[in-house]
Amino acid sequence: MSGRRPRAYSTELKEGIVLRLEAGERIAAIAAETGIRRKLLYQWRHAYRAMGVAGLNRKRGRQPGSKLAGSSALRAPASPSGSSGARRADELAKAKARIAELERIIGRQQVDLDFFQRALRLWDATSPSGGGPTSTRSSKK
Repeated sequence: MSGRRPRAYSTELKEGIVLRLEAGERIAAIAAETGIRRKLLYQWRHAYRAMGVAGLNRKRGRQPGSKLAGSSALRAPASPSGSSGARRADELAKAKARIAELERIIGRQQVDLDFFQRALRLWDATSPSGGGPTSTRSSKK
């Protein structure tokens, strides 16, 4: 290892960089400009897409409630009253982030669909009548 201590980046900086990525700027260009590893930029983008700005504010290390490798006995029992509101808020935030992600995917698919429909119309308009790939006319004269 390099022995270098990882740098802590502010949530505002992470959000600004992720918004640049979402706008279409290349990860390699941002990594070169900022000196931040591309892998870290990919992680930030993934966290932002999954949980929004809250995903960028994650602390290092194992998160409370995360699954331990094969040992459910080590998990703390759920408290019946105190954490249900926080859990519901967390589930709601995750659901909203998932909805936003799916809406982005649908938007991209709609753009693709519009593009290919337009290309097909242009192709049909420029091809000679009866000479398309499904034509049964002979090319011999």
